[in-house]
Amino acid sequence: MSNAAIFPMVQALIEKMLTVKGNRMQRQILIKEEEIRAVLTEVREIFMSQPMLLEIRPPVRVCGDTHGQYYDLLRIFEKCGFPPYSNYLFLGDYVDRGKHSVENIILLYCYKIIYRENFFLLRGNHECASINKMYGFFDDVKRRYNIKLFKAFTDVFNTMPVCCVISEKIICMHGGLSPDLTSVGSVLDIERPCDVPDRGILCDLLWADPEDDVQGFLESDRGVSYLFGEDIVNDFLDMVDMDLIVRAHQVMERGYGFFASRQLVTVFSAPNYCGEFDNDAAVMTIDDKLQCSFLIIPAFR
Repeated sequence: MSNAAIFPMVQALIEKMLTVKGNRMQRQILIKEEEIRAVLTEVREIFMSQPMLLEIRPPVRVCGDTHGQYYDLLRIFEKCGFPPYSNYLFLGDYVDRGKHSVENIILLYCYKIIYRENFFLLRGNHECASINKMYGFFDDVKRRYNIKLFKAFTDVFNTMPVCCVISEKIICMHGGLSPDLTSVGSVLDIERPCDVPDRGILCDLLWADPEDDVQGFLESDRGVSYLFGEDIVNDFLDMVDMDLIVRAHQVMERGYGFFASRQLVTVFSAPNYCGEFDNDAAVMTIDDKLQCSFLIIPAFR
């Protein structure tokens, strides 16, 4: 589909998907398979045209996990501004667990198509077939569409960037640091399309977690990747001459939490996560002077 054809279709799809704002029933949205396929084809080309390591400038709003909580994603946009009013960087985990993974990922992909230089999406550990076959996305797509469409989603996930640097001073990823990450540029050596391996830089960028009372790297109790201590954060930031690490991947009671004397922050953007937590969600705002602040989307209690 040509750009002349794809843009009106995507704009119309966005408008349709926004008509449910404030819908208390939180119903599914009827999205045609051919619409999804057109979106996936276009957004895959965009991801492949942009580097594995993004470099962007503020101002930008940074969001953590949204996990299929589409109606909470709409709350984020209502509070922080719909594109293009605000620029966005999402840190991954758009699918699984929540009830509206298809709606969630498709709206984000639509915005990426329309605002490709102002709207950025990193890959999370759930943008991986071996994970989202277990946690809901595969079953959702199979039930609503077919297995071939799930494969098309996977083909796009395998092209998504995994790291972003903001004004050469803030580095963002979904998970955390890696013992193999000896320079920021090494992210560019990851070839796409690629599945997520069991170990190495790509795995750790999507899976690793900071942990108090840990020194160095320690095998994670997740069964994959590592836990890393404050010393690793200090050493890495010194090595790359940066000030802050921004990541997601873990539920935070207030939607965000600091580590290593505020040199690392975790942002989580799915309130009432899985319907089992009372956590708030947060969106981190980075202004032109690299000052950081947080907008809270409160949980329903």
